Amino acid sequence: MPAAVKRQCVTAAVVVLALASWPSSASGIGTGGAGKEEVAAGGGASGGNIHARTSIRTTVNGGSSSSGTGTLTPATAVNWSPPACWYEPAFSPKEIERTVEAWRAFGAGAPLVGGIGYAISAVLERRYKDGHPYKNYNLSKQGKGMFWAAVVNPNREDDPDATSCDRQPFWVDEGETPAEPLAASPKVLAQYAYDELPVPGTEIETAPKSGSMVNLPTWVWLDRGRFRKVSVTASLPGTGLATTTTAEPYALRIDPGTSDATRFPASGGCAIRRDGGIGEPYTRGKADSVPPCGVTYLRSTPVHGTYALRATLTWKIRWTSTTGEGGTLPSGSFGTTRRIPVREIQAVNR
Repeated sequence: MPAAVKRQCVTAAVVVLALASWPSSASGIGTGGAGKEEVAAGGGASGGNIHARTSIRTTVNGGSSSSGTGTLTPATAVNWSPPACWYEPAFSPKEIERTVEAWRAFGAGAPLVGGIGYAISAVLERRYKDGHPYKNYNLSKQGKGMFWAAVVNPNREDDPDATSCDRQPFWVDEGETPAEPLAASPKVLAQYAYDELPVPGTEIETAPKSGSMVNLPTWVWLDRGRFRKVSVTASLPGTGLATTTTAEPYALRIDPGTSDATRFPASGGCAIRRDGGIGEPYTRGKADSVPPCGVTYLRSTPVHGTYALRATLTWKIRWTSTTGEGGTLPSGSFGTTRRIPVREIQAVNR
């Protein structure tokens, strides 16, 4: 590679590195009217826009003692997913000022990148210092509001929609609701909590335990004490906003793993009983009875082969908030697969 081209490539790489290495301020973010400052949520710059890490805090309530948990997958019939990004209060006036100053000092005197920090800070100063649209970083409003910035859902960083929040930080007076559809709201917090729900693994019980026989029913059930509703409370410090998103199991769907089978019930959907269990535990003497939840295989598996019995538990989702708002979110599901060997019944002639 020619030396001139190599230098150009190195320079381009350094510019990209500089834009990715946002000098986030370390002294904290304001808390609105309280006028106090906490440990910074951190942030960065991507595509020329300042962003922050979310300050939303979550706590889990209830749930199951079952080992192993997972996250819900929204119902396949609904084209919906929790938000990939939103705007929330992130920077006080002093924080913005320190951020711009950090950019001005970035790379000073360093080869190749010496002028990058200065150039970027000049753009930021025009917006936040020189009155286009903010004057002197809104320092006169310190403690009377916050700059709201874009944050990315940490569970959905690879989602293409994570780049949808492309506004620079904007000012919101304390107590006001920003006119921004993607601004943090009770519903956004509830949807964020959806991603944080730790539902237990769908650990089904089956009988016979060691495998099944052709034309004899396999009983499927869930222990009533293993699956209880679970909730996550998401709160946004400094705003008074908090929501509680609750997941409650209500149906189990079984897929025998082959078309050569009969399901009970025929729909494959086993409802939860009043006592919280699903299906009915097998007891001696019921081998020829039809189970309320189960499957009968009509063909045996190859030697050492199995059918993949899939059991998927569906959870209803609802949410409440400190503002009195609330509602439902799309049902979610979480499942597991049990390998079932199926043998022919051997008849013995005497």
